[in-house]
Amino acid sequence: MIDQDTQIDSIDWAILRVLQTDASLPVHEVGERVGLSSNACWRRIKRLEESGIIARRVALLDAERLGLATTVFVAIKTNRHDPAWLEAFSKGIAAIDEIGECHRMAGDVDYLLKLVVRDIAHYDRIYRRLIAAVPDIADVSSSFSMEKMKSTTVLPRPG
Repeated sequence: MIDQDTQIDSIDWAILRVLQTDASLPVHEVGERVGLSSNACWRRIKRLEESGIIARRVALLDAERLGLATTVFVAIKTNRHDPAWLEAFSKGIAAIDEIGECHRMAGDVDYLLKLVVRDIAHYDRIYRRLIAAVPDIADVSSSFSMEKMKSTTVLPRPG
């Protein structure tokens, strides 16, 4: 949620769209694309960074070219939800680099993990580490992605 002190107008949204597509562009080029001078554009970007709307700038890597061609979604169910278990779970997943995302879910599944691995054998090694590191997992169900049909890091403008 955007805080009340941070006003975002259509030019800010245009800047965010450009930066989400290519954050390596020089400020003057971002400014040209959104109709601002370099200085005005830089001030807006700085404000968006200081407000936390731009959390960080990163390089997006091609997992397949790095030999990480398999994406696995892992649904976890547990009967424990106490703070001690949650701390052990959090530490366990934090120690596994292949886990790129973890979501606490509503519904039948308690947690959903997204992993990128080389192959099924690589995933099996990660699975064994996970169940050894985290006690009292009631069920683990894995689904392997057959094809990535859409993948974007670009967030939509709330409508």
